Amino acid sequence: MAVHGGGTAEADGIHAMAPRERMSEGARKLRDAYNLVPDAPLYRREFGFYCMERWHEQGLACDANIAELFSYDPPGNHALWGLGWCESAFSPAYEIGVIEDRGNHELIRDVAGRSVLVFKGRRSGFMPEYVDHPVKDMRTWREDVKWRLDPATPARWADMDKRMADARAAAGAGLIVSQRVIGGYMFLRSLIGPEQLFYAFYDMPEVIEECMQAWLALADAVIARHQRHVTIDEIFLAEDICYNHGPLCSPEMMRRFLLPYYQQLITNLRGRQIDRGRKLFVQVDTDGFADPVIPVYRESIELNGMSPFEVAAGCDVLRTGREHPDMVILGGIDKRVLATTRAKIDRMVERILPAMRARGGYVPTCDHGVPEEVTLENYLHYRKRCVELGG
Repeated sequence: MAVHGGGTAEADGIHAMAPRERMSEGARKLRDAYNLVPDAPLYRREFGFYCMERWHEQGLACDANIAELFSYDPPGNHALWGLGWCESAFSPAYEIGVIEDRGNHELIRDVAGRSVLVFKGRRSGFMPEYVDHPVKDMRTWREDVKWRLDPATPARWADMDKRMADARAAAGAGLIVSQRVIGGYMFLRSLIGPEQLFYAFYDMPEVIEECMQAWLALADAVIARHQRHVTIDEIFLAEDICYNHGPLCSPEMMRRFLLPYYQQLITNLRGRQIDRGRKLFVQVDTDGFADPVIPVYRESIELNGMSPFEVAAGCDVLRTGREHPDMVILGGIDKRVLATTRAKIDRMVERILPAMRARGGYVPTCDHGVPEEVTLENYLHYRKRCVELGG
């Protein structure tokens, strides 16, 4: 047990791990997955949904208890926010507004300062067209963007007391305290644009370096404040660095522009932990074909968890589980199969779930948000099979 202040640490989930008997069922099951316990019952949750409107048309009550209906477990983790996810953690964010009316579409400015083409009257639930991004050179970075990432902005800390009270309570119940952070690649892509970023690595490396310095300074400051109150179990990077054929960024560019900042952030985080003996889980979230980047992350930042293993891009959780037996795997359920037939759903889950349960370290979820092509009937059948096969 960790020692704090000259004595035996209190098992409060902060100074030392909460005892298992005090943990919720969800916390116990998710910790078993993170600890790669073979044959442990699989933790039950979902990645997300893009289908609720269609399911309501198919008979799902608007006030339905989704967790009960789909046999989900109670939460096993508690997320710490404040560092962005798919967009940068700007404070203040850009003001949303219409730039141009284009008939059935409108060009808007979003909270990340991007010019985005969307359907008029509908700004979410589909992939929009990103027309422009705020960082084009050193001038636009320094004048328009950099100051929005200042850790000292008072608005960042406005609800700190409540956030930390919630985090301490979650730690006391044994939940995995997970610090969510926009990954460096997602951060740069949000600032510069996916295509423009390819050129920026070569044409304006000094801008990239300054952007990443600001990323590190903000992430380190926010995490340090969180660590005054809790021990962090996991750092979870939203990266999306892959597409359907592999990485969007070469290992060489990752090692130059991303990984040194990750290494420094993780080193600083480990050095500030209240419970110095606590294992830190490092998880990366990326769509696309992720296999080629797994060794890069494992050798550089001790990656031990990844999600969501997009099957259409060539990911296979059974293959990855064999190649990396000590890695936690989340996802890998093909959303396309869920939209077909019960027989095909059965074949998929019977192939994956028994083997991955025996291995340990697996949380089955759809390989992205459940799309509207998946009927409520099919999804209910899938959840029934998850319960049968997952324990």
